Amino acid sequence: MSNNAPKPPVISDVARRAGVSVPTVSRVLNGAAYVSEEKRAKVMQAIEELDFRPSAAARALVARHPKLIAVIAGNTSRYGYAETIRGVEESARAAGYTVTITVVESADDDTVARAVSLVLDQPIAGVVVLKFDPPGVAALHRIPKSIPTVSISGVRETGVPQAVLAEADAAEEVVDYLLGLGHETVQHVRVPPSRKEDGRTTGWRRALVAHGAPVPAPVDASWEPESGREIGRALAADPSVTAVFCGNDEIAMGVIRGLTEGGKSVPADVSVAGFDDHPLARMWTPPLTTVDQDFAGLGSRAYELLETVISGGKVRKFSSERPTVVIRESTAPPPKR
Repeated sequence: MSNNAPKPPVISDVARRAGVSVPTVSRVLNGAAYVSEEKRAKVMQAIEELDFRPSAAARALVARHPKLIAVIAGNTSRYGYAETIRGVEESARAAGYTVTITVVESADDDTVARAVSLVLDQPIAGVVVLKFDPPGVAALHRIPKSIPTVSISGVRETGVPQAVLAEADAAEEVVDYLLGLGHETVQHVRVPPSRKEDGRTTGWRRALVAHGAPVPAPVDASWEPESGREIGRALAADPSVTAVFCGNDEIAMGVIRGLTEGGKSVPADVSVAGFDDHPLARMWTPPLTTVDQDFAGLGSRAYELLETVISGGKVRKFSSERPTVVIRESTAPPPKR
């Protein structure tokens, strides 16, 4: 079988041929809003030229009987992503919906366009987007406004209903705690942000400024714990480092391993705090001070928002919840100099 067979046209191909936006094509297909006759004619001509068959999503919106919820995410294997998706799926299934998951592997325009087109080609009732990273942000901005959509995030953003975890407030509380132990400042090892600065970094910076503490440059890790290990080794060589706040628990575990390999003891020499309360955080040596985020509850709240959007009810723009700081043995007062 040849792998070079032409792919059937999708809604983005129609938009490109007609010289209009994807939402405009969607409005023509489902008749949900006014479109000028000129644009409608261009869209219909493009549909004919491309031999485009309107997607199942568009047909379902007209029929008003779709029973499929689409989840778009930049990843499905990391702890926070997987638990959030579980929360969406369990709530949707209890309400009689089936959930389909589409992974957006990068924020590249073509990659995002293909992923969104794949979603729109299904008979969806609505979409939940995990806006935890740049691919999620890019995908969210590609969804036609005619499609019921809810995003999940650690930072509020206007324009779409959101289930939010108040990460900045929780991060600020963690850093407040470390400074209260007597540390002069707190280093920050951050995970890749979804935008210029995520809530965890914002809260860290806010706490240092409020205390009048020095604000060191954040150290960038990847999503891989091994990058935390390398950073930990480097931090071990700096005698001024006594406290480290990490963007998630996996990176914190890597940092602790690197510090130990560099001859430092945690927390006697350096305190380390994470974020997320990964299931292994309490089993680590030493057990990790962190922030408990109810990811499954976050997914459930996102589905509840989406259900309200689908039904046409009055929608809260934000369903926000503050994570809980969990103090364990990886943090302590700084060593006496």
